[in-house]
Amino acid sequence: MQAMSQSSSKKGKRSAQAAVLPPKESGISEEAAFLLARARNMAFAEAAQGRIGNGLCLLQDALETEPMAHDLLSDMAALLLSAGELTHAEAYARKALDISPEHGASLYTLAFSQSGQQSPEKARETLRHLLQGDALRSLMQEAPDLLPVAMTELSRLDGLLG
Repeated sequence: MQAMSQSSSKKGKRSAQAAVLPPKESGISEEAAFLLARARNMAFAEAAQGRIGNGLCLLQDALETEPMAHDLLSDMAALLLSAGELTHAEAYARKALDISPEHGASLYTLAFSQSGQQSPEKARETLRHLLQGDALRSLMQEAPDLLPVAMTELSRLDGLLG
């Protein structure tokens, strides 16, 4: 659980940094990508000020415009995780992964949601997936600071489960 609380603050920082660049959704205009990036930035700025609910509302509004934006879904999952809404965080992470199955940040959020919901076997499986191949490359590109947290949690789960 300690790793999860550390992950929440790092996740928020990660997403705020990642949101500076427009999302890489295919099939949307440059203007739409800019507006989505702006919404992501504003949402994490709200969360950083302790107004997670406002941030979630901003992301929800953006999702109404672009419901298949995996970055928005992932950010929604991250904010829900930081708010302790583990079931909802898991659901949004899974929606993001339906669109982009190797998205590192979404796998990270899914793993910590599962861990917090007393599903250590599922969390360990998700972390193992995260820490290899395209998923690891995605995490390292978007949020390399989360790698040690994920590795620590995997080590803790390995010790717990044997």
